[in-house]
Amino acid sequence: MIHRFLHKLLFISIAMGSILLPVSANALDFQKFDEALNNFIQPFTSTYSDIIFTTFPLMGQEMPLIVVWLAMGSIFCTFYFKFINFRGFKTALKIVRGDYTDKKNAGEVTHFQALSAALSGTVGLGNIGGVAVAISVGGPGATVWMILVGLFGMSAKFAECTLGVRYRLVHADGSVSGGPMYYLKQGFAERGMAKLGMFLAIVFSICCVFASFGGGNIFQISQTVEIFTQITGGDDSFFFNYRWVFGLGMALIVALVIIGGIRSIANVTSKLVPVMCVFYLIAAVSILLGHYERIPDAFGAIINGAFSPEAGFGGIIGVMIQGMRRATFSNEAGIGSAPIAHAAVKTNEPATEGLVSLLEPFIDTVVVCTMTALVIVITGVYQQGSGMSGVELTSDAFASVYSWFPNLLALAVLLFAFSTMITWSYYGLKAWTFLFGESKRMEYTYKTLFCMVTVIGSTMSLGEVVNFADAANFSMAIPNLIGVFVLAPVVGQCLKSFMGKIESGEIKSNREISAQKA
Repeated sequence: MIHRFLHKLLFISIAMGSILLPVSANALDFQKFDEALNNFIQPFTSTYSDIIFTTFPLMGQEMPLIVVWLAMGSIFCTFYFKFINFRGFKTALKIVRGDYTDKKNAGEVTHFQALSAALSGTVGLGNIGGVAVAISVGGPGATVWMILVGLFGMSAKFAECTLGVRYRLVHADGSVSGGPMYYLKQGFAERGMAKLGMFLAIVFSICCVFASFGGGNIFQISQTVEIFTQITGGDDSFFFNYRWVFGLGMALIVALVIIGGIRSIANVTSKLVPVMCVFYLIAAVSILLGHYERIPDAFGAIINGAFSPEAGFGGIIGVMIQGMRRATFSNEAGIGSAPIAHAAVKTNEPATEGLVSLLEPFIDTVVVCTMTALVIVITGVYQQGSGMSGVELTSDAFASVYSWFPNLLALAVLLFAFSTMITWSYYGLKAWTFLFGESKRMEYTYKTLFCMVTVIGSTMSLGEVVNFADAANFSMAIPNLIGVFVLAPVVGQCLKSFMGKIESGEIKSNREISAQKA
């Protein structure tokens, strides 16, 4: 017990010392610290983004190849698994509520906890700030493409999360390691492609570590500081010149949670995520009810904008690109992050968690993102030419109805960002230990770096943050979807096996068993 406490104390001390070292070096001029950090990071983030978002001309617009790659993955999975996104929806709900749960199965968390943990990594600032970015650049029509990407993405999420459980490793202490790096390594080895599989697994792991620092950390803390600066005085706010102070505080809070691993993260997110979603949806619905007469016009603007976009941006393809890009960043279908969390679930049937996971894009994109888009469109703030983007635009939309709403939204943003960060720290950790080995030293090294990046991310400008976050997230999809394409037959076998056991009565619903006993 004392040994464990000393490890925790050492980790926090190292994190504090590493974070405060650059601060002390700039003690005579704090205001230049933020600018210096941003200028140091910018060349790397710009180059990385340019490589990942290589484009080709399409009907007068530049289409990123990575967006096409992700769309292909989602469409392929939807047709290959015969629209599992729709026909598996009811079964997914039954699994989440515990109908097919067996506590004796191997794993660390329940289906609901795994879903909550994965959702906490997706239902975040991509829904609040990302939707605003899409609409401010592509107009209301981007919402349609976001919804379509969410619906097709449900199938991709099903496939990758089924593989995550199928090829996971259960250690002697009961802990679990899983995700694309494991099914790429083991699944390809089964097919005589061990070297290729290992290469792809390493590439994915490197990309995942970068993504945990980017979309899972820097984007979250940057947007959170942005809204807290706005509600505490804007240019006159203390955080306007000392953003790193906010980042330091957030880093310490995150450190206290991530030390406990997936069980600690799942315990927090299983309680936090439902409250966050309900709270945010109530807030959005109250805005819509306040402007209920504008709802038909808002839907009209969204649908018309998707196929006859505003002249300022130019072209249906342009609007489609913006919607697809933001939706993919929001729900992460095909990215390969969710299988890492879902691999820890207590089940002996891989398909059960695949079915549960398809609920993520539906909740994340179809429900939460659509509500955010309606609020922004109905209030009309995106047309005011204020120059705002991201979470600031969403905050202004809420404030247009209730002046005190930005304060509540700031709390929601903080909770969303916090839950996303602790989940992505787990994703990055599993990729890190895959690369460098499972050891306490490697775990604490990664966690220290993660907390340091939180402070650095709080100082970065929105433009650089969005580009780096997108590039880091999207790069994971390259090796992950190669794995999904090659291993799709394995997913099909897992699904057929599970559904067959239900039909034959080998697997019975816990509700049916209880009813028979009664």
